[in-house]
Amino acid sequence: MTNGFRDKLGEGGFGSVFKGKLRSDHLVAVKLLGKSKTNGQDFISEVATIGRIHHVNVAKLVGFCVEGSKQALVYDFMPNGSLDRLIFVGENRITLSWQKMYEIAVGVARGIEYLHRGCSMQILHFDIKSHNILLDENFVPKVSDFGLAKLYSVDDSIVSLTAARGTLGYIAPELVYKNIGGISYKADVYSFGMLLLEMVGRRKNLNEFAEHSSQTYLPSWMYDRLDRGEDMETVDATLTSIGKATVRKMTIAAFWCIQMKPADRPSMSKVLEMLETDVEFLEMPPKPYQLLLLESSSNTEDYVTDISIDDPSEPLLI
Repeated sequence: MTNGFRDKLGEGGFGSVFKGKLRSDHLVAVKLLGKSKTNGQDFISEVATIGRIHHVNVAKLVGFCVEGSKQALVYDFMPNGSLDRLIFVGENRITLSWQKMYEIAVGVARGIEYLHRGCSMQILHFDIKSHNILLDENFVPKVSDFGLAKLYSVDDSIVSLTAARGTLGYIAPELVYKNIGGISYKADVYSFGMLLLEMVGRRKNLNEFAEHSSQTYLPSWMYDRLDRGEDMETVDATLTSIGKATVRKMTIAAFWCIQMKPADRPSMSKVLEMLETDVEFLEMPPKPYQLLLLESSSNTEDYVTDISIDDPSEPLLI
């Protein structure tokens, strides 16, 4: 299928991805999982979760392969790669219009909303980030990588979780500090908010080497500029008034998503309403606190999968 694993597409905390072709000439991406720390549970979770999903904004699982200790997942091939390559890579970055970036954001939101409310089970992803958003030939986004996902009853407003899971920089605070609030679908909402800010800012949410200390933590810097009515320096200077309104709308929605307390965040349905509403009707949210989670890293592959959340130690707020 992969011609001896010759065409490597990428690598992450889960293993490696290779380009392949089925006998029907259908192009696929084969995710070869590395040695599992969870005795294959992440593989089982991904197959069980994504096997029941059918949505235009969720990656389609074509099949899977198991041979001894080797495990592989087979997905449709996404020619435009992952969203992180689109928004973070410098000189080789593909430049899309802000309208297209907005459409990608809305597509991701629809995919997450479907996971939360559109299936017979409530699916919480727990690892929403740019690396896990794939883009097809028309830049239609697909939420992917369900290795950390968990299934719950649709009636569960608060869910049980024995260990924090996610990626530093995107992980919701209640996954680490249980006194902030119960764990729910609002954890994915928080991660989506961080993703939205990175799409607007065209940089990772934490940059220790920023020119000015005020720019180190992207959310704080962007909120202050937005609150003062200033345009974002990281945004294209040639933006039209419509483009500026789109960017402002995405940013306001993002700040609602990353409110520290889960109860203060909107559902993904409400987020979609915000994204599809004229910016003049959107209320500016309170400034989110900066929560220093385990010295949050800008490394998108820095996973948190086994942190006990039984310790209700006080978070450090700035």
